[in-house]
Amino acid sequence: MPAARRPGLALALLSAALIVCAVIGIAVGATPVDWSRAIFDADSPARAILEARALRVLLGAVTGAALASAGCAFQALLRNPLGDPFALGVSGGAALGAALAVMVTSGALWVSGAAFAGALTAALLVVVLARAGGAIDARALLLAGVVLNTATSAALSLLRAALPGTRAQRTLSLLLGAVSDESPTTVLVISSLTVAGWVALFGLSKSMDLLGLGSDAAASLGVSVRKIELLVFAAGSLVVGAVVSVCGLVPFVGLVVPHYARAWVGGAHKSLLPACALAGASLLVLADAAARGLFRVLATEAPVGALTALLGAPFLFVVLRANRRVE
Repeated sequence: MPAARRPGLALALLSAALIVCAVIGIAVGATPVDWSRAIFDADSPARAILEARALRVLLGAVTGAALASAGCAFQALLRNPLGDPFALGVSGGAALGAALAVMVTSGALWVSGAAFAGALTAALLVVVLARAGGAIDARALLLAGVVLNTATSAALSLLRAALPGTRAQRTLSLLLGAVSDESPTTVLVISSLTVAGWVALFGLSKSMDLLGLGSDAAASLGVSVRKIELLVFAAGSLVVGAVVSVCGLVPFVGLVVPHYARAWVGGAHKSLLPACALAGASLLVLADAAARGLFRVLATEAPVGALTALLGAPFLFVVLRANRRVE
């Protein structure tokens, strides 16, 4: 039986894959870990290394799950496979909001709040720019995202030049995209905001299914289309803003993951959103492990955003060509 008709099995396999990816993510690092000492000796340096890596893996998993779930929701809302937070400029808006907040505070909650405001503003702006005669044009959508990404990247570069020391470095990390070592408090705040936004999206699953039939058909079935659109944009912007405020611009996770998740579990969002969360988490944990491992000989690591961009850019090209053939 096709996987799309057996979502329970697909979700179980994706859960197992995430566990395997998490173990790999914890195992990879510049310093070898004595696992027996790390497990049985609470005061050993090995335990401290293991805990730091586990915290980083958790942040990577939350980030991947958030971006993939937001991409899934935006694609349902726009009825367009290009609905990726990065391609739409939503991630860029979140990064700019976070960078502006960094100028005055370092509190994770305040920075995440500013990133949420930036993400929501960018999401609404790109839809307004792309909407023509009540419908959203795919080319205009992508062009609006390019314009927003260019503008936010320029603004981030200017802020980096204007800010001193560590704040400038923080802005650079937002531009490059990286899963870094963060405090348990920061990871807890980001995870809590992401879970809240994801639960809201999951609660809107049935409405997103109906929106796939078209605005008129959804309205005839009792869906308050404008209200649902605003709620989905708000919840999606919350999860994007939360993770971008810490990890910066990580491209194309929200574009690639939903495409494959639909093939595995089908189009019903009650199954699709969990599948996207699990697959997105696995993808980013593996990408972060690769970023740490590839350049270990040089005693450095690549930004994880660079690796996801290398994966996602060709995929975007394929999606664009497929859309042209359909037209």
